[in-house]
Amino acid sequence: MEATGKKAVELAKIVEAVARERGITIAVAPQFTDLKTVSEATGVPVFSQHIDPIRPGASTGHILPEAVKASGAVGTILNHSERRIKISEIEESVEMAKTSDLIALVCANTAGVSAAVAALDPHMIAVEPPELIGTGVAVSKAKPELITYTVKRIHTVNPHVRILCGAGVSTPEDVAKAIQLGTEGVLLASSVVKSKDPRKLLSEMADAALEATH
Repeated sequence: MEATGKKAVELAKIVEAVARERGITIAVAPQFTDLKTVSEATGVPVFSQHIDPIRPGASTGHILPEAVKASGAVGTILNHSERRIKISEIEESVEMAKTSDLIALVCANTAGVSAAVAALDPHMIAVEPPELIGTGVAVSKAKPELITYTVKRIHTVNPHVRILCGAGVSTPEDVAKAIQLGTEGVLLASSVVKSKDPRKLLSEMADAALEATH
């Protein structure tokens, strides 16, 4: 388990160090059981991997937004490719995240879904074709036209939402390309978690992002 328990804290501390050195924001999204531990051990922004659109009461087994906030998290991911939910659930979850003072980051797999999500006014949208996740083939390389088209669709609906790029992002070049295509950041997972030297990789990615931005 490369990123749970003590290893989650170790990785978060690496993230915190790189973010501080480069003057950028990098957030982490550990397992639910590690949210409080990571948030207390570091100053890095912590996101949950999901919340359920529920209120306190008879909801055993569900993830309460208020509980995620109380754990020290500042935001939540919604509709990740491994945890898809209906558009009606996304809408309700975004509203409940805002009510709980959580940043809502919604993943979307197509330009159409991205535009629909943009209308729900989340804080961020991550473009994430599921067929490329974990492949090492970045969407910014495999489908650059999808990124540029989706960015246009999203901004037509909601010019204020921040746009990220996910799926297969594994090298500094992938990060730079994603930003050059109009996004403001990336989602990372296996490329960093499984890296032999995550600090070196994150540092190189941060440098690439800064160079692409400027």
